[in-house]
Formats: sequence, C-alpha cells, structure tokens
Amino acid sequence: MMNLENIKTVSEVSDFINGGQPVVFEVASSKEERYAWVRKTLYRFDYRKLSKGERGLIVQLLCKVSGYSRQQITRLIGQYHKTGHVNRGQRTVNGFKRKYKPEDIVLLVKMDELHETPSGGTLKKLCERAHQQLPN
Repeated sequence: MMNLENIKTVSEVSDFINGGQPVVFEVASSKEERYAWVRKTLYRFDYRKLSKGERGLIVQLLCKVSGYSRQQITRLIGQYHKTGHVNRGQRTVNGFKRKYKPEDIVLLVKMDELHETPSGGTLKKLCERAHQQLPN
C-alpha cells in the first residue's frame, strides 16, 4: 500500500489512476484543506513544466481525489497559473436587494388576511386604492 503523498512521478500518478497500484488516500474534510492539497499537488509536480499528456494525468488525479469536477479543477489551475496560489474566495454577498421593509411586509400580511387571500393583482389594486385614500 502506498500513501498518496508518496506519489512523486507522473508514472506513479498514471498507475494510481489506472488502478494498477493500491494507494491509501483521504479526502480532506474542509474546502480550505482540499484547496491547499490541490495547490501542493500542482507545486509538487511542477505543473507548469509538464507536457500536455502529463498535465492531463494530474488533472485526473486532482478530480479523483478532491471530488471536484474537471471544470472546477481547470479554474483552480488557472488561478494557480495567474497567482501561484489556489485560494478559496467565498462569496457571501446576497445578490438580491430587499424591496420591502419588515413593516411593509406586516401590512401586506394584514391586508391579505382582511380580504381572505386575494390574488396578487387584486391585492395590488386594493393597496393602490388604500394609498389614494390616505390623507396627505
């Protein structure tokens, strides 16, 4: 049995991918660990200097062990080429802007309950009428 970290040559990668050599490996549990492992692997095999066929084997290895798709690995390799690093840039920005304030939502719910759940168009007309009748 061979540990995944002991794979040093592209021919050993080929043996691993083709199932010719039993290897013990563990997929990292966190995304940060997997990204770090991808970066270490690209650096260990000096990915930039490999031939096209050898790069393909490394991509297969990365896909197989990390669990990421080929497209994701390709994006990570592109990031590695540009910056020399593979960083996880998590986006937690909500893409939708809030249209109604919480007070507005409460009023809509009350209007909905008063009129026994009318359709959206009817509720809109009722709200427009109520707005027109408000004193200035």
